[in-house]
Amino acid sequence: MKNDNINKLFNELDFDNKEPATGHKERFLEKLEEQNSHSKNLTKGSNSRSLWAPMLSVAAILAIAFMVFAGFFNENSYKNQGDLASVSPQMKETKQFYTQLIETELQNLKAENAPGTEAIVEDALTQLAKLETEYEELQKDLRNSGQDKRVIYAMISNFQQRIDLLKQVLDQIENIKSLKNKSDENYI
Repeated sequence: MKNDNINKLFNELDFDNKEPATGHKERFLEKLEEQNSHSKNLTKGSNSRSLWAPMLSVAAILAIAFMVFAGFFNENSYKNQGDLASVSPQMKETKQFYTQLIETELQNLKAENAPGTEAIVEDALTQLAKLETEYEELQKDLRNSGQDKRVIYAMISNFQQRIDLLKQVLDQIENIKSLKNKSDENYI
């Protein structure tokens, strides 16, 4: 058709009324069908993708949430795992016993802190701090070793060393007091 304006076409009755070549209709329908089937394949894939995408995103969110919570609880259990109480109920009782005994002896030591015994008490507290640092290292070793008995015995030995230290210092303080009392008696 010519690119004339529509009114001119109607006025001149210039219509394209020729018949297409033979087989044109079949070729056209074949191409149309091929194009239609190609677009159906694309929409099938996108429909299946559009159905799976939300489900996969929900599953991914749930998996991430699970890993975060599992990591949180695992971290808490990891922190407790290095503790002597996490080994067994007997070790828990042992730790409680030693901890309570150390606290009692430490209170006794602080009660004996006087002008004549300050240096001894300060030295004892410094040594206790060192033993506590060693105990923290042993806790790390216990986590890393998978509850190795040698580490457990070293932890118990650490408690015993602290108690022995406190008892020795208290004995020294008692000796100092008794010597001071004797010297005061001799002076009178």
